[in-house]
Amino acid sequence: MPNAFSTSASRKLTFKIATRGSPLALWQARWVQENILERYPEITVELLILKTTGDRIQDRPLSEVGGKGLFIKELETALLDGRADMAVHSMKDVTGFFPDGLEISVIAEREDPGDAWLSPKYGGIDDFPQGGVVGTSSLRRASQLKHHRPDLLIRSLRGNVISRLRKLDEGEVDATILAVAGLKRSELEERITEVLPMEWMLPAIGQGAIGIETRIGDQQTRSRIQHLNDKTTWDCLLAERALLTELEGNCQIPLAGYCILNGDELFLQALIADPEGKSVLRYEARAARQDAVMLGRGTAQWLLKNGAKEILEKVHAAKK
Repeated sequence: MPNAFSTSASRKLTFKIATRGSPLALWQARWVQENILERYPEITVELLILKTTGDRIQDRPLSEVGGKGLFIKELETALLDGRADMAVHSMKDVTGFFPDGLEISVIAEREDPGDAWLSPKYGGIDDFPQGGVVGTSSLRRASQLKHHRPDLLIRSLRGNVISRLRKLDEGEVDATILAVAGLKRSELEERITEVLPMEWMLPAIGQGAIGIETRIGDQQTRSRIQHLNDKTTWDCLLAERALLTELEGNCQIPLAGYCILNGDELFLQALIADPEGKSVLRYEARAARQDAVMLGRGTAQWLLKNGAKEILEKVHAAKK
């Protein structure tokens, strides 16, 4: 398999980063690019900008067309065929399983994992009127919102951060929910009306974290990015993603999970809900740091034994 990096007596060693073309994705890829060059100024790092299936399909919710994996498939293909050496992802977009030959090698320090409520017309959610229209394409957000405020109307709202804000400003919806991390990285934090409490709006697995995917065994690339790995975020996401993998979760099921490190102990919160928000199942568990994967798996098994299996069956039956 050809490698994207190259070197000669007259040319620098070059690495290519596969990325989506949205403003937030480009910010993340350029952040990785700049941090590599700061440590290794003698090399060249280029961006390979790709349009994914998730970017092309804007008229339907992701849950209807295949889930969040649609945002990474083309980037992974570029890794496998050698056009790129690494792919930069929002970890909340990364599915529980990888194509043969690929792995997440680095997870950078996590930004604020929370969900932001944006409603320039009404302000905070407590002042939001009955029957107000909220735009979101996330089943996770919609189900928790319906559970907390069953009076609200949910309308599908696709697109990148900028396009969703434009639709909000044009009055297509009265409010929307976006990741705090994405708004901060896009320098749009001032648009946040309220950060929703995790007591009833648990974030997506991996939300706020940037991951770098590489080919297994590509030590040349890994050696240039290992300094970006944050051990605390890595261990927390081991637990979160073990939960994800055990439940085979993606955008097609309303699954949430968030883990923090307290001393040497991991604390994992998890939630699964039916799409209408009528049945919401939560669970919290703790484990030693070295048992992150067992913590995620054990949490998933508890959920399955206490109602998650029935929720999953209901969700899958509705799609047939």
